[in-house]
Amino acid sequence: MTALTLSTAAAPGLRADAIVVGVAKGTAPKSGDLVVAPGAEAVDKGYDGRLAAVLETLGASGAEGEVTKLPAPAGFKTPLVVAVGLGAVPDKDSSFDTEALRKAAGVAARNLNGSKKAVFALPLADAAAVRAVAEGALLGAYSFDTYKDNGKDAKAKNGKAPLAEVALLGAKPRDKAHKAAVEHATTVAVELNRARDLINTPPNDLTPEAFAAIAQTAAKEHGIKVQVLDDKALAKGGYGGILGVGGGSAATPRLVKLSYTHSKAKKHLAYVGKGITYDSGGISLKPAGHNETMKCDMSGAAAVFAAVVAAARLGLEVNVTGWLALAENMPSGSAVRPGDVLRMFSGKTVEVLNTDAEGRLVLADALWAASAEKPDAIVDVATLTGAMVLALGSRTFGIMSNDDAFRSAVHEAAEEVGEPAWPMPLPEHLRKGMDSPTADIANMGERMGGGLVAGLFLREFVGEGITWAHLDIAGPAFNEGGPFGYTPKGGTGSAVRTLVRLAELTASGDLG
Repeated sequence: MTALTLSTAAAPGLRADAIVVGVAKGTAPKSGDLVVAPGAEAVDKGYDGRLAAVLETLGASGAEGEVTKLPAPAGFKTPLVVAVGLGAVPDKDSSFDTEALRKAAGVAARNLNGSKKAVFALPLADAAAVRAVAEGALLGAYSFDTYKDNGKDAKAKNGKAPLAEVALLGAKPRDKAHKAAVEHATTVAVELNRARDLINTPPNDLTPEAFAAIAQTAAKEHGIKVQVLDDKALAKGGYGGILGVGGGSAATPRLVKLSYTHSKAKKHLAYVGKGITYDSGGISLKPAGHNETMKCDMSGAAAVFAAVVAAARLGLEVNVTGWLALAENMPSGSAVRPGDVLRMFSGKTVEVLNTDAEGRLVLADALWAASAEKPDAIVDVATLTGAMVLALGSRTFGIMSNDDAFRSAVHEAAEEVGEPAWPMPLPEHLRKGMDSPTADIANMGERMGGGLVAGLFLREFVGEGITWAHLDIAGPAFNEGGPFGYTPKGGTGSAVRTLVRLAELTASGDLG
């Protein structure tokens, strides 16, 4: 993990590989419109106040994600200046948006792979800005190299190591708010990167049993109570959904319960995560070209796991229970078949029309188990439907809920932490499509609006009177394209920060 320090030293005397500054677009599209952001005054002075002009000559525009490198001015002990775009200059009475700062810090960190130390002289108007820059830098410096050669030729074979150290220039080491901001950012980044590691781990190593063991180790370390139900315990308890999905694999399923409690807590949140450690589609086999990234189908469980641990490490005054529904969906002689009927943990029967609609089956059992404890709210997280990707694209997750106010609160929390999300409806007319002549409900309904149909199915397994929201993160959970901002290629850790923020709001009494 990249080390993070706070510094009030003068920029010219700092020894580092690079110093990062922010630049922004002015209000008029003309030459000389580039603006050097606050925090970089000493660097600008080193160029005799002409840093913006030099950058414009090099083609810089200040656009988000843009990086321009140039030699540091005379007298600086740091050899390189990295100018990163912040987008438009904010209004006179406003500061730079925290998400713009987070993205800029992430872009800079990624572009400084191989460096030992970088000084970030970005705008730090308040503790929120300190937290955003710290978080962006730590998330942007992420790298997953567990399975790469760690021998003497590793650097040549696998590229440069992540940025080793970040110093935030202008952040005050003795300021309680600044220190707390950095501690918060570090905790969230460490746990979010843990989720990324899990998502990126190949399925031959991350079986349900292995995932459960990782959760047990982390729980013990952070004072979280853990309970693991193996296949025998699941059978005894009547968890037909999880057992049905996991029945075709030699790697048996698990249901993991993580319980973080605080002595001053007045509210209880339950988080439920879909944890399909590999999804072949089962008997309803996925077509060629759709299997290669299916190790990411446990991203919801990874997000829930990371959020519970983060809540514990932050000491939030709220009780948070995480439910990880873990199974591998494989075709075999013992696999669930289209046409089979499963009796779920709730007692309801489900006709399985498509074994590739398996996530809702494991979630249904976990949702009912979570409901039994009567939490104040339940939030489930899942890479559930391709339909949601078609609706919202690859960077935005959908939010459905049985309570409009709660759906809005979840949406606001997601936007606040920089996770693009969008509220989606649960149209009642789509429920009829899941009527089954054989069972209480089918696991498939109308093809059109498939993401909403899945939400309606899950709603059937939420206890009466319990507030619930469903996050379909199928789009943003796994980035198959190039890295952007502080988001790497591969597992992203989508929804971790939203869940942590919901826990914070609940602890402070600002969420219901």
